[in-house]
Amino acid sequence: MLTEKRGQQTPVVDSAIDFGEVFDMLPSPHMVLDRNHCYVAVNRAYEQVVMRSRDELMGRNLFDLFPNDGESGRRLRDSFNRVLDTGEPDTLAYIPYDLPRPPELGGGMEVRYWTAVHTPILGGDGEPYVLQNTVDVTDIVGLRQAASLPFRAGETQLLERAREAEQQHQALLNESAEFRRLFQLAPGFFAVLSGPDHVFTFANDAYLRVVGDRELIGKPLSEALPEVVEQGYVKLLDGVYKTGRQYQAEATRLMLQKPGEDEARETFLDFSYDAIRDAEGTIIGVFVQGSDRTEDVKRQRRQRLLLAELNHRVKNTLAAVQSIVSQTLRSAPDADTAKRDIESRLAALSKAHNLLSAQEWTSADLGAVIDQEMSLFDPERVSLDGPPFTLSPKASISLAMLVHELATNAVKYGALGSEEGRVRIVWKEHADGRLTLSWRETGGPPATEPTRKGFGTRLIENIVLREFSGALEPVYRDEGFCCNISLEAAALRGARA
Repeated sequence: MLTEKRGQQTPVVDSAIDFGEVFDMLPSPHMVLDRNHCYVAVNRAYEQVVMRSRDELMGRNLFDLFPNDGESGRRLRDSFNRVLDTGEPDTLAYIPYDLPRPPELGGGMEVRYWTAVHTPILGGDGEPYVLQNTVDVTDIVGLRQAASLPFRAGETQLLERAREAEQQHQALLNESAEFRRLFQLAPGFFAVLSGPDHVFTFANDAYLRVVGDRELIGKPLSEALPEVVEQGYVKLLDGVYKTGRQYQAEATRLMLQKPGEDEARETFLDFSYDAIRDAEGTIIGVFVQGSDRTEDVKRQRRQRLLLAELNHRVKNTLAAVQSIVSQTLRSAPDADTAKRDIESRLAALSKAHNLLSAQEWTSADLGAVIDQEMSLFDPERVSLDGPPFTLSPKASISLAMLVHELATNAVKYGALGSEEGRVRIVWKEHADGRLTLSWRETGGPPATEPTRKGFGTRLIENIVLREFSGALEPVYRDEGFCCNISLEAAALRGARA
């Protein structure tokens, strides 16, 4: 029936037509499979060609009813899956696929050759299905093999072209699969976005590592990666899609919140957006490629911080050396003593620097600092006792100088100057936020309070009282010198040079 519309004849379908009956009456074999390759519909022509009734087929798996573990079975299964995965039609121009004959027809296998067209259809439940239309070309194959029938040469040539077309098709599929595999495993990230909404149609493994393990395919970028919308990346893609001009960026900051993470993570990317055009030159999508530069950017940041830190340390070290030399020369009784004291104090400073350098100037353990300064003495005469305690770089140097001065005084005037003398050093962190350090000498001469303060004593007082706002309690006993020091633990951990 035809009706007029805007001066043209437009076909109108009679709503009374039963399309199920039309499907059933089609002269060529048709059937429909679900995602699991199970039959959901067949027509009469299909029942006849496979020699099975509708009741035998419905709900059953095609490959259970018609098994084929060879190349033909693999190709047929792959074709179904391509249609289901991509939503695009697929054709097998030539495929041998034998059919089992029912027992009532003698059993055994019947050699058959087919051309099959597979078309995607969407069910009312939103699930994808495959519609197959087949043409049995077995007779033409027989003609090809019958050289005594030259008048049918046209048909045999047609079959040969079909076989060649199928071989070329399979070669292209294999080549495409290889390229896809290479893209999938490439170290740089790749994605293909289609249409003005930038729908994901491909994303390789590297891309998924950057954005997290998300469901991307078939989703617009604004839905798949909602956190990037307000950061301007969708606008950039819109610009490339509209103008066709490439967009490139280096070490660009992007905040990504991966699945399972509570907060967005700072990411840095090198990337480019390139327009994808069809055969007529129309822009149909955007190709995204790039690499994750996050670790490189963080490493460069650390290097800049370390360089600034090093410059700062050098200035402070030079100031400390200048102070040590100046104060030592001022308090030493003679040049030889001054030389000896300067060398030992600079050696203590150097040891502390070496310890910090091993830790990249981030921190040092209090026990390691004390042990290094006391390493020149017989370990049988020096005992250390205390828990691990992390010092900041400045605190490491300051406490190394403090322990060095206490050890120097013990050599000059106390326990380490005699053969039997011993030193016990104990430190402890308390619940009130204090760290106490006890220096106790035994076995040496009686300790007497000095009549004047030398550079060593002033250095100790400056470190404890001024640098760390602590408390210092020297005790002069007949058993030997004792010194109790109390410092704020937080200041030792967080102080900076």
